[in-house]
Amino acid sequence: MKRLTKLAVTAGAFASAGAAAAVLRQRRVHDRRRQLVGDQPFGSVRGEEFAVIAADGTPLHVEVDDAPGDLTVVFVHGWMCDQDTWHFQRLHLRGRVRTVYLDHRGHGRSGATHSENSTFALLADDLARVIEAHARGRVLLVGHSMGGMTIMRLAADRPDLFGRVVVGALLVGTSAGKLMRGKPALERLGGLLRLSSPVLDWGRAFNSSSVVKRWAVGPDASPAAAAMCDEMIARASTRVLLDFYPNFPSLDLFEALSTFADIPVTVLCGTDDLLTPAKHSKRLAEEIDGAELVLVEGAGHMVMLEQPGPVDDAIDALVSRVR
Repeated sequence: MKRLTKLAVTAGAFASAGAAAAVLRQRRVHDRRRQLVGDQPFGSVRGEEFAVIAADGTPLHVEVDDAPGDLTVVFVHGWMCDQDTWHFQRLHLRGRVRTVYLDHRGHGRSGATHSENSTFALLADDLARVIEAHARGRVLLVGHSMGGMTIMRLAADRPDLFGRVVVGALLVGTSAGKLMRGKPALERLGGLLRLSSPVLDWGRAFNSSSVVKRWAVGPDASPAAAAMCDEMIARASTRVLLDFYPNFPSLDLFEALSTFADIPVTVLCGTDDLLTPAKHSKRLAEEIDGAELVLVEGAGHMVMLEQPGPVDDAIDALVSRVR
């Protein structure tokens, strides 16, 4: 009886904590939205919606902003994010060039996934299917973080597309591998994360904003930029964090980089990026023949939301080169 009573008290405590977390979360969302008011509030920019069915049947949410011409810019976001990553770039390019935005499997409005089908091979195949379904003419790929890795995996798996269909690439805040070199504790973190999933859910509900400010943006990021990141990352399921994590310790895409040699490539990174530090972008620029390196002073991992101008300029320059 005493044991049952203790269990009931414990369950009640967790239920109360969960309810408190839910209330606090709603308050934080409200506060974030107050910072995001504008002519085009964050999350409000939408295009024509489509579903592309992946090889394993997962529905992929795709949006298209049409424009005249035979060039399509395809945007590929990062881990724990969605296509709102490209809020400012979308507004910048709207009406000037045809653009396609993909929510990765398990992210945004795309179908849910599990650990067995959360792989870079499937992400790359998803991207190939989106290009086939919705690109018109030549394709310029823009990828951030895991999105950049997806583009590199596509280069490894489908080199026939590069130079023929894909005529340029912008790789933002990303890496070809060795992100966890010399950090064995990080390599073992996946199992610990899975065991502590309920705690992660609880912690994210209470206070994700401090983590976002520490790791996702640079020290001088505006409150609005930090709020946008927090708003987006808070939407992602903790399951996505757990299922995709095992891809990163073994990531090695360096052999694919030679595939980019015959197309214009720009590698861009914030100097204060803590998740994919600038040294990874510098190595990409060194390994890819003819690649241009752009370092954005003071920006963190979410440079496209913190300092959209340099990202917009890099896209414009590539568009001019491949048109």
